[in-house]
Amino acid sequence: MDRSELKKRWEAEEAKVFRGWDFSELNGRMEEEALPWDYPAQVRQQMNQETMMLDMGTGGGEFLLSLSPPPGRTFATEAYLPNYELCRAKLPAYGIEVAKVEKDDQLPYEDELFNLVINRHESFSAKEVYRILKPGGVFITQQVGGQNNRELSRELLGEGAMETPAEFDLAHTVRDILEAGLNVEVQQEFFPEVKFHDVGALVYYAKIIEWEFAGFSVERCFEKLCELQNQVEQVGFVSTREHRFLILARKEKRG
Repeated sequence: MDRSELKKRWEAEEAKVFRGWDFSELNGRMEEEALPWDYPAQVRQQMNQETMMLDMGTGGGEFLLSLSPPPGRTFATEAYLPNYELCRAKLPAYGIEVAKVEKDDQLPYEDELFNLVINRHESFSAKEVYRILKPGGVFITQQVGGQNNRELSRELLGEGAMETPAEFDLAHTVRDILEAGLNVEVQQEFFPEVKFHDVGALVYYAKIIEWEFAGFSVERCFEKLCELQNQVEQVGFVSTREHRFLILARKEKRG
């Protein structure tokens, strides 16, 4: 395939609309190494029909709905306006109340309201999580660390395209959670490999994850993308290294 045809294909990927937090467009095109823990299972172990729970940064609400959370006792926050509007239209039918939240330290909930607070790839204030948890309540978070895609971002765009601090990792986050007064019961960190089987999939991905590929466009990165195309033709994929960590923490019971 000649360069002009490749460019057209990649620009078509770049122009695709992304809704919620749904990566189904990449099914069969991107291969992710499995994490050594099961975040959904960790969450479900802490849930029952009496649980008052909060999902921080729910995205399009897809993951939260997959848990079949207790109606009338489940809340969600979202900062990104298109996702918030999507959730506001969809989640109330399932008994889930949605709030638009932009400041981590100003959640619109009373003290000690929740038995369970979950957070998948969303920023948070550990002190605010402590405030809204009931005594004995649990906080479970899976985070994307500061080394996520850092080498690939540097290869495509040079230094400075990553907005996530390099030092954002398990150790620093555990320290903040402990300082807030929670007890950490589970902590794990992993650096899974991800393989893109076509460069168009990488284009689609990089355009979405704009905080790791700031300034990315097919036009700007075309020569680098062509180099990666050669790599795909030779070995079948382009790989990147992600960064994940999991923490389960509990607020101590009184007495």
